[in-house]
Amino acid sequence: MDSIDKVWCDGEEWCPITVTASLLSKKWHPVIVSRLLVQDELGFAELQERITDVSSKVLSDALQDLEDKGLVEREIVSEKPFRVSYSLTEQGRSLEPIIDKMDDWGTNYLETSGEPPSDIA
Repeated sequence: MDSIDKVWCDGEEWCPITVTASLLSKKWHPVIVSRLLVQDELGFAELQERITDVSSKVLSDALQDLEDKGLVEREIVSEKPFRVSYSLTEQGRSLEPIIDKMDDWGTNYLETSGEPPSDIA
């Protein structure tokens, strides 16, 4: 049994895989991280423009969740008009190789299957 199986099977509530999966399991989380990896800092409206089909509420909730988890920083840029910018923390930036691998795997999946899974909305 390799070390991953051992950690997974030890009866622990969390293991490295479940921690990573819980941080990235929400639909828009990896997309937000990906956009902020490409552009170091984005305002809310800029993020929404770069992520099609996400509502303002869902984006706001996802950014708050990522901020609560220590992956995204929110900075007030100006009070009048009120403007904030979002960027990745060092911990958030450390997800780059994972996001890159997700992109590679997804590209390969789409090339071999011809279409996304039916439950992706």
